[in-house]
Amino acid sequence: MTAGTIDVVSDVICPWCWIGKRNLAVALALLEQEGMVFALRFRPFRLNPDMPPEGRARADYRRQKFGSDERARALDARVAAVGAAAGLAFRFDLITRTPDTLPAHRLIRMAEAAGTQDAVKEALFAAYFNQGLDVSEPGVLDAIGAAHGVENAAERLASDEAQAWVEAQDLGARQGGIDGVPCFLLARHILVSGAVAPEDLARLLRRGVAALAQA
Repeated sequence: MTAGTIDVVSDVICPWCWIGKRNLAVALALLEQEGMVFALRFRPFRLNPDMPPEGRARADYRRQKFGSDERARALDARVAAVGAAAGLAFRFDLITRTPDTLPAHRLIRMAEAAGTQDAVKEALFAAYFNQGLDVSEPGVLDAIGAAHGVENAAERLASDEAQAWVEAQDLGARQGGIDGVPCFLLARHILVSGAVAPEDLARLLRRGVAALAQA
């Protein structure tokens, strides 16, 4: 029996979002042992909604965002250490561009109908953070889609399929008070924001389910 639906609001170029996704998986495994099973949905948030379609050189983007190459490298090192503890390997040295994530979010939306959102989201994270691939490139997205039941992804992305939906969801998240990701919602109520430790996330989910039962 499903204990509720968790909406995960995140971006595919956010390293904390990948860590948060991994922590959520651990938390859900703990809760499943207690008989609590949740449905998952992945919803878009664009960290850079004004990013041009061709993206930007990552070094330039990070320098402008954080003020210096040294600070950007220090932040990457911190993320890599936290990621390693969660079983994730970040290869920031392979990433040359910061892409526009609108196409990737459109692919994730397409994957919902195929029931493969989780796998597609994981593949996008791995493509970007493990392999340094540009996750706005049609060829990259087409290959990920084909591997996870999304047919003709490149052709569909060349149309406007799912674009208005992604833009509306991104705007709605901001209007709903979400200004940082990952953000986890239970039954459409914000539960917590940030890459919370698995045990803490499991505790918050237990509390949220209990509160909904009493409502």
